[in-house]
Amino acid sequence: MSTKHRKREDAAKIRSNSAASSEKGKPQAEIQHARTQQDAQDGQAAHDKENGTKDRNAVTSSPSRAPTLPKTQEIRSTQHTSSTRDKLVGQAANGSIQLHKDRVDPETLRIQYWRQRRKVFLRHISRKYMRQARQDSQRTMRRFWVVLGSVVAALLVIFLSVSGTGAYLTYQFYSDTQSKYVPRVVNLRDLLPRDNLKVYDSKGVIIGQLTDQGMHTAVQLQDVSQDLQNATVAIEDKNFWTNPGIDIPRIIQAAISDLSHGRVVEGGSTITQQLIKRLVVGNQTSLIRKLEEVMLTPSVNSQYTKRDILEMYLNSIFYGEQAYGVDAAATVFFGLQDKPGKPASSQLDLAQAAMLAGLPQSPYSYDPRIYPEAAQARFEQVLSAMYTQGYITNAQRLDALKEGQSSHFFKRPDLTNRAPHFFNFVLRQLEQEYHLKRNQLSRSDMQVYTTLDIGLQDKILQIARNHIDQIRDTNHVTNAAEVLIDFHTGAIRSLLGSIDYNDESIDGQFDVATQAYRQPGSSYKPFVYVTAFKEGSSPAQAIDDASLTINLPGSNPPTFTPHNYDMKYHGHMTLRCALQNSLNIPAVKVLQHAGIAASMQTAHDMGVSSYEGTPGYSLVLGGLGVRLIDETSAYGTFANGGVHVPYYAIQKIVFANTHNTIEHAANPGKRAISKQLAYMMTSVLSDNDSRLPEFFDCNVLQLYSNSQQECRLGDRGTVRPSAAKTGTTTDFRDNWTLGYTTDYVLGVWAGNDDNTPMSNVTGVDGAGPLWHDAMLEAEQGHPIRNFTNPGGLERATVTYADGVTTTDWFMPGTEPKFTPNLQPTPNGTDDQDTSLLPDLLDVNSTSSQQAQFQQFNAKVPGPYCPSSYSFAFPPPGGSSSGSDGWW
Repeated sequence: MSTKHRKREDAAKIRSNSAASSEKGKPQAEIQHARTQQDAQDGQAAHDKENGTKDRNAVTSSPSRAPTLPKTQEIRSTQHTSSTRDKLVGQAANGSIQLHKDRVDPETLRIQYWRQRRKVFLRHISRKYMRQARQDSQRTMRRFWVVLGSVVAALLVIFLSVSGTGAYLTYQFYSDTQSKYVPRVVNLRDLLPRDNLKVYDSKGVIIGQLTDQGMHTAVQLQDVSQDLQNATVAIEDKNFWTNPGIDIPRIIQAAISDLSHGRVVEGGSTITQQLIKRLVVGNQTSLIRKLEEVMLTPSVNSQYTKRDILEMYLNSIFYGEQAYGVDAAATVFFGLQDKPGKPASSQLDLAQAAMLAGLPQSPYSYDPRIYPEAAQARFEQVLSAMYTQGYITNAQRLDALKEGQSSHFFKRPDLTNRAPHFFNFVLRQLEQEYHLKRNQLSRSDMQVYTTLDIGLQDKILQIARNHIDQIRDTNHVTNAAEVLIDFHTGAIRSLLGSIDYNDESIDGQFDVATQAYRQPGSSYKPFVYVTAFKEGSSPAQAIDDASLTINLPGSNPPTFTPHNYDMKYHGHMTLRCALQNSLNIPAVKVLQHAGIAASMQTAHDMGVSSYEGTPGYSLVLGGLGVRLIDETSAYGTFANGGVHVPYYAIQKIVFANTHNTIEHAANPGKRAISKQLAYMMTSVLSDNDSRLPEFFDCNVLQLYSNSQQECRLGDRGTVRPSAAKTGTTTDFRDNWTLGYTTDYVLGVWAGNDDNTPMSNVTGVDGAGPLWHDAMLEAEQGHPIRNFTNPGGLERATVTYADGVTTTDWFMPGTEPKFTPNLQPTPNGTDDQDTSLLPDLLDVNSTSSQQAQFQQFNAKVPGPYCPSSYSFAFPPPGGSSSGSDGWW
């Protein structure tokens, strides 16, 4: 007979014997009643199937839900039952199955079909669990013989120790064991499991952690609930506090108990021995390993106190469900969270402690979520041991039992990553700094304390989501990102890479703030303007917003012609007016004077450390791709008086086992521009009146405390000084607003991750409102302070040769001097008599001359920015060069 057939016969015998033994000793009437009840259940199953209410995977004869079959087994089962059904139908057709003479009963056929299918399914399940039972039995027997052998060996060692030869052999084994393992014993704490990496915000609130290799948090014994300590000692080693690390009476008692049951029901290892097994000699099931464990126990007892041993044990033991150590177990099974000064392990009550104390003996078999009945029995066993040994009263035991039966006793931990983009940003920095891979960081023992304010970020996130919800449908804007930095130190206080990390429709997991190179639009202009200031110009510089075409030999196209957003020209004005209204043509002219290379260098020095694209005249319009975090940091250089302090996210790293700490070293920064230049730019970007022609009053770049509606009704509330600039790409694919106060710099981006264009939305409508509300939220509780003039600047009133008159800031010695030299204009006004204008401008001119001047002045155009400049006389018409004093 083949082995295959012999195995089938053996399995059949086992099933037959099992069925027979289950009925043996029962009254015949009871057996008949059970069978009748089974048939009724089978009939009900068929009836339920007919009405579509029966779950295909349910087995009605079992009080618990049958395990779900693997896909391949389910296919085979389905194929088998299909053939069975066909066979039954065929038998019915051939008359093999006796039906009623007058009609064929389909109900009977269905009952027999489902009964047959149930038998096939139960046969498969029984085979599976029989195999599992054999394996468990083999493991149990191995453990049984090892324990028994250990007892005999221990007694043998004691006996031989008193004889000469035995003493020598014992000493030799002892010496070998000591030389092999003592170095590990001396450094036992270094062998404890490493903590999984955890990331905290600036206030100690956990943001997220790496759990792919389990959870572990080392705690001191004083931070472990006393109930948990007592429960562990009571069930694992009741003589722990008094035994020398080996409990011979307990070993003998355990051996007798195991012999009487024919299996391992009670362990003889003390907590000390278990610690040695786990950390030193390993858990291999062998007699030699057990003897080594015994030999090392005196060394451990001499090196460490009982409290040390219990602490290391509780920090190293596995509790199941990826929980290593008692603190992780408190979180995994009861949802308790570590709090500053109050670890989860210290929050355990009696019932929770008793449940956890019972798990280490067999974490899988006693897992309350998989085997609740076994876990409950073990729970009661622990409480009984605690009561018997005097740790608790009977009333406490009963109360704990009642709590353990509550439906809310177990709680899933909240392992939500509260700041996923920032968390991943920190991990990337750790990978680069320590040259570690992500899986190496998982159990690196690192506790990473960051600069983030998670409470503030949660509020900013809600602001961003609310704003995008308002414009999503009307303007096709689906996403936003932001970065908030304390520019004094470079500390990142908030970082959102998207408005929803888990929303695949917006590509939410992609970090726009730190990884995307997006075009910044006009928000790049201040770097070009401040380069011009550095070269001797000022916010007062006169410039002509007129048609401009730049020849680009060898390029395609060969010319570059910029246009303003409104496709209009606004005539002569100042740089202050041009920048605040985000006019493109004057910006390109400024770039011509400042130079492309010099402007790029300024941006780099201030913090725009990388970019995508080719620098050209379009860069002042946002033609290059830059990262939001870089440009935000660069704006912080303006706010910090021209000193660039690099941004950072990690404040300190504490290694849990050694308590070694690596602190972030304060960075004084590096000067990128002078504090005078920084203040000149701040005075422009904070000038709300100068931006009114384009942005109107009550625009969101002004930080008024009341609502925009209240502002428009005349009640702004408190206004906090701020400097800001928007940016919008020509095709509405990117929307930026960046700005700063005396405390923070904030950058905001709005748009679509797939780079599809938005619908007619500018920076002041898209990113602007989010910037306004987020900055006010960040400033809650901060005193209102104005920007400080550093000194070293001169304020003067200047009339340029084109008639532009303005009062503004100048670097010392750069105030221009002009003598009006008016000529007839070539734009149809050559009949204008200007020959007397120099005399008319003289304060000593006659009344007749003054009248002529008033007549002349009537033809002076109105300035585009009335608050910024005026005209002393009509500007010249047509094109003119910078040699005339204006650009």
